[in-house]
Amino acid sequence: MGHKHESLSPEKSQGEKRTAFVVIFSATTMVLEIIFGLLSNSMALLADGIHMGSHVLAIGLSWGAYALVRRLQKKQVNNVDNDKVLSLSAYTSGILLLLFAVFIIIEAAERFFTPAIEIRYTEAMIVAAIGMVVNIICAFVLHDNKGHQHEDYNRHSAYLHVVADALTSLGAIFGLICAMIWDITWIDTLVAVVCSAVIIRWSKNLLFDTGKILTSKADR
Repeated sequence: MGHKHESLSPEKSQGEKRTAFVVIFSATTMVLEIIFGLLSNSMALLADGIHMGSHVLAIGLSWGAYALVRRLQKKQVNNVDNDKVLSLSAYTSGILLLLFAVFIIIEAAERFFTPAIEIRYTEAMIVAAIGMVVNIICAFVLHDNKGHQHEDYNRHSAYLHVVADALTSLGAIFGLICAMIWDITWIDTLVAVVCSAVIIRWSKNLLFDTGKILTSKADR
């Protein structure tokens, strides 16, 4: 098989450590956003906290895959292809990423046909900025400096989730600024669709790359 993941041992790998940090950091931010959203009656903050929860679950899947592989290695289970376990996690995460993009497009379409509503610009931009900063930090932690042929797709799938979230937050901020200054409310919908198209391309590439690994024959 031409592709090899980051070397794993019964000890925690760099991929597992970094993914664990991102899960814990994102989960902490999620809890704080939900708590302060409830205390301040901010629906935007509460919604962003719940939205971040979906990414915590997806990235948690990657963390779980690393933990499973390490556990199997400790038990010296040799009839399991570790690369395929991690690739299966990444493939599943790619499907979740694709569903996330489709959900954004549906929400954008509903917003486009919904009569103009009052937007709390300052609050919405603060929430979007918090989400973007958190995801940028997580993206730096998960970024893999190795070449593509040595890429860890399990970590890469987690990386794509946080980058996708950061991209949607950036798009939301841009749309809010346009709506606030020039009263161009439809720009938010357009930006959301463009961001979704980029995310769909990412997920397609991830599914294609991991799909090749999953359908390849194991090395003898």
